[in-house]
Amino acid sequence: MRDLKNKVVLITGASSGIGAALARAFGECGSRVAVHYRSGASAAQSVVSQIKEAGGDAIAVQADITESSQVDEMVAKVHSHFGRIDVLVNNAGGFVRRAPIVEADDDYIDDVFRLNARSVVAVSRRVIPLMAGSGGGNIINVTTQAARTGGGPGAGLYAACKGFVSTITRTMAKELVGERIRVNAVAPGVIETPFHDGHSSPEILKRFSAAIPMGRLGTAEECTGAFLFLASDEASSYVTGQIIEVNGGQVMP
Repeated sequence: MRDLKNKVVLITGASSGIGAALARAFGECGSRVAVHYRSGASAAQSVVSQIKEAGGDAIAVQADITESSQVDEMVAKVHSHFGRIDVLVNNAGGFVRRAPIVEADDDYIDDVFRLNARSVVAVSRRVIPLMAGSGGGNIINVTTQAARTGGGPGAGLYAACKGFVSTITRTMAKELVGERIRVNAVAPGVIETPFHDGHSSPEILKRFSAAIPMGRLGTAEECTGAFLFLASDEASSYVTGQIIEVNGGQVMP
C-alpha cells in the first residue's frame, strides 16, 4: 500500500485491540497516525512509542467522543498537528455491559447508543469538511457481524447500534462521493481482544469458537488488511458503500 505513506490517519479507540493493531499497521505503511484514547493514556502512549521506534510518526489524543466539545478539541488538535486528515477510522465502541432488552433502562440505552452510533456521526461530521477542503479522503467505520445476526446473549442493543453504523456507512458513501470521500466499513467477527474482558466468559468465547468454520477466534492483526485495503486509493479507488466481513466464515452472505 505505497500510497498510504505520509497519509494522516485518525483512529478512535486505538489504545488496545483492533484499534492499536491498526495504528501499528498504518505506521508500518509510513502513515502519520493519531492514536485516540479515552482513559488508557499509558496504553496509547505505548502504541505511539512502538510506531516511532519503527520509524513512524504518531501522537496520542485524549477525548470522550460521546461529548461534542471533546470531539471538537480532538479533531482540531489532530488537524493542527498534522495539517490535514486523510483517513478516519471510527473504531471506538463497546458493549458497556451485557443486558437483555427487558433490563435496558433509559440510561443504558443512551450510553450504548452514544458510544457506538452517535459518536460515528459526531466525529465524521467534524472531519468531513477538512477532508473535502483538502481534496478528499477515506472514512472507515467499524461495524460487526452482530449487526446482521442480532448479537450474542445480552448484546442486542450493541448489535442494533452497529446496524445503524452499517446503514449510515452507505448513507455517507452516497452523500460524500461528490467530495471525493469514500466511505466503507469493516465488520469483524469474534476477535480475541480486550473488547471482551469483563463481558464474555471463557465459556461464551468457547461456544463462539466452536461455531466458526475456521475453528478459532480471530486476532486483531488479522483484521488490519481489510482496513489498509479500504484506505488505499491504489487498491480500492472504485470501492465505496461496502462492508467487508472478517469473521473466519462464521457469517456468510
